[in-house]
Amino acid sequence: MKNIPLKRLIIFTFALQLCSCNDYLDVTPDNIATIDYAFRMRSTAERFLFTCYSYMPDHGTIAEDPGILGCDELWLNITNNNNAAYIARGAQKVVNPYLNEWQGGNGGKDLYEGIRQCNVLLENIEAVPDMDPSERRRWTAEAKFLKAYYHLWLVQCYGPVVLIKSNLPVSASPDEVKIPRSPVDECFDYIITLLDEAYRDLPDQIQYDVSELGRITKAICLSIKAKALVTAASPLFNGNSDYRGFTNHDGTPLFNTTEDPKKWELAATACKKAIDYCDSIGHKLYVFTPGYMQMDALSDTTIQQLTLRNAFCDKWNSEIIWGNTNSWMTNSGLQRNAHPRGLDPALVANTGATGNIGVPLKMAEMFYSENGVPITEDTSWDYANRFSLRESESDDRFYIKQGYITAQLNFRREPRYYAWLGFDGGIWYGQGHNNDKGSDILYLQCKAGQAASPINKDSYNTTGIYPKKYVHYLSAVVGTSSTYTTENYPWPVIRLADLYLLYAEALNEVYDNPDPDVYNYVNTIRTRAGLPTVEDAWTNYTTSTKFTTQEGMREIIHRERTIELAFEGSRFWDVRRWKTGTTEWNSAITGWDYDQSSEQGYYRERLVENQTFNTRDYLWPLNENCILANPTLVQNPGWK
Repeated sequence: MKNIPLKRLIIFTFALQLCSCNDYLDVTPDNIATIDYAFRMRSTAERFLFTCYSYMPDHGTIAEDPGILGCDELWLNITNNNNAAYIARGAQKVVNPYLNEWQGGNGGKDLYEGIRQCNVLLENIEAVPDMDPSERRRWTAEAKFLKAYYHLWLVQCYGPVVLIKSNLPVSASPDEVKIPRSPVDECFDYIITLLDEAYRDLPDQIQYDVSELGRITKAICLSIKAKALVTAASPLFNGNSDYRGFTNHDGTPLFNTTEDPKKWELAATACKKAIDYCDSIGHKLYVFTPGYMQMDALSDTTIQQLTLRNAFCDKWNSEIIWGNTNSWMTNSGLQRNAHPRGLDPALVANTGATGNIGVPLKMAEMFYSENGVPITEDTSWDYANRFSLRESESDDRFYIKQGYITAQLNFRREPRYYAWLGFDGGIWYGQGHNNDKGSDILYLQCKAGQAASPINKDSYNTTGIYPKKYVHYLSAVVGTSSTYTTENYPWPVIRLADLYLLYAEALNEVYDNPDPDVYNYVNTIRTRAGLPTVEDAWTNYTTSTKFTTQEGMREIIHRERTIELAFEGSRFWDVRRWKTGTTEWNSAITGWDYDQSSEQGYYRERLVENQTFNTRDYLWPLNENCILANPTLVQNPGWK
């Protein structure tokens, strides 16, 4: 969709100020003359459709996507103002909330305005005189999908929301537009209904790559339906007793506090249908193929590393089901913040890469050992001495600079650890250095006084570990100024690996003992990552038989999602829907001691901040002026 004008067109902007300071929920069309103009011909109607797309959440934007800096996967130093980081610190608020998706503001899109724009298109598309009927049906389906997706995003943020099924007429009375929140189950039902209606008229695949990539297809629709149903079946929304007594003013319960196991059955069926469809049109797990100039240069180890890195950031690869083209350029900033400064000693003066985003030690420890099990469970891995020092040897040279002294934590880890994390002494393939066997292969040097060390109080990596996953291997610092060239890519909203793990999770909840497909789909991901099967790994390298039980496999699947989808915005939503935030996000954020120049000093665990998360934080608050302006609305529990 590179040629599609996704920025909002002023001529088609209609003011929907949901629960603003001066008015209640306004769902009436404002400018009738402008609406008539928008649908007088195909070209103007098409621009209106693209305006509907422009309300897509800003996936991959560090200040506006809560999944990037909103939990514990990544951490930004406290001197940087960042809306999502404030949420991670437990600082969400009811006055001018951060990332306000309900009304727009503080980095949030006004998703209700986006829904209203979709309604305008749906109500006027038949008036366009010069359209092919099949194209009209497709645009209608796209608008229905976007309307469903915006509602889903709001439900993930706020729980029960106001359903905007149609725009009210101009003649609607003030009381008619004061609409209460709908129960969560009704919200999910409506979202699924819209997705089912959209599916029928969406194309199987994009026909014109240059102008249409990023637009909605059947595969995208089925995949988001699967994700919506898994979310609806998860503990936050399925039988959550914490919300007993959470009702509208008329006493209508907003949550069903009795768990419904059939929701998992529906989710598993939807996931399998989406997988089968994606398989039928050629989606498959990505495998990197070296170019002609790389064929003789690269080791098998580096090829596997690039398979894992590029599964996320190689644009439009076989694994990407949906890429958000609105984020095409914004991920340039993300790459700059993930790319270490001074990676190439010859360009240490270049300030084009800042490397400000740090990976907490707790996340580094989350990755498996080389045997494919947690480092706390691997009987051959010395967890107690993980911070002790060790010099790398020849066998480590594709992961760690040979002869470099670093922490035991960095040795004997799974391939994803080295593909997706940058650390002191770690090899960083790319930056124009294409021969991984040469003496000039790049590696990180993070201790005080070294190339990647902090340069001032505002620009530094607060943990000493970098999210290499974000940085395409062709992106590079260039010259000695502030030049940074990026190989940009659309943000992968959903890829096939995500769908496999959603299916395994849902299917595991359906049966008391794991179904063979639960293992099959998890093991498919593990095989691509160079790991043994779940059964072999836990049998041969631990004393645990957890993989034989539903509860044990649930834990394994949750961890597999955390690792495979690390830094992709998934953990922020997963931990919430699993309802494990009060355990996961009430702990210390720590990193290496970046002020130290010696190995002994640097490799001491250093407290960065203490993270806090309360039960109320599972759902965000409505802005307090929303409640004042529309008295039918009730606030989420715990917020005043």
